[in-house]
Amino acid sequence: MNNLVIMHDQQAVITSLILAEAFEKEHRNVIRTIETKIGELNFEQSLKMFSKGEYTNTQNKQQPMYYLNRDGFTFIAMGFTGRKADEFKLKYIDAFNKMEEQIRNQSFQALNQSTDDLKRANLLYKIANLTSDEELKEESLKSSYELVTGKSIHQKKTDYQKLYEAVTERYGDSVEDNLKGAICFIRVWKG
Repeated sequence: MNNLVIMHDQQAVITSLILAEAFEKEHRNVIRTIETKIGELNFEQSLKMFSKGEYTNTQNKQQPMYYLNRDGFTFIAMGFTGRKADEFKLKYIDAFNKMEEQIRNQSFQALNQSTDDLKRANLLYKIANLTSDEELKEESLKSSYELVTGKSIHQKKTDYQKLYEAVTERYGDSVEDNLKGAICFIRVWKG
């Protein structure tokens, strides 16, 4: 039971199987509890907390199961009592917090990488504008463009200049103040 919290549909969840094992309950009873609670909720509330899935049992048959996000887990697990239940709730809270921290760190690293790429691209663009060497200018512009878009391209210099003009028109000299917005703008820019 090392993986209490897993990723499913881009969110941290727990399965009804793990829940049943942890609380030492029969899975069918956990399913019944979840489905009873779903019946008591409105449709939108249940969609936010529960997602139905399937697993293959030991007899190689497909069986129903549920994915529960943090709210779904809390909603169901609060009804389970006893020392074992409390121990598991604490383990779940710890596992969920670790998963969230990991997700936050990955997002922060991605933003830092994007920021670094934009700074490098800006420097390359400045180099291209300062040099009289046409080959260096073209290579600098191409590299700058590829850094900010994440795409390998084979376009003419005017495309890079159009991108630069679009970014400066939108953000002026304050690109550094809104790097995240500028990066998003550049990545969806069509020219």
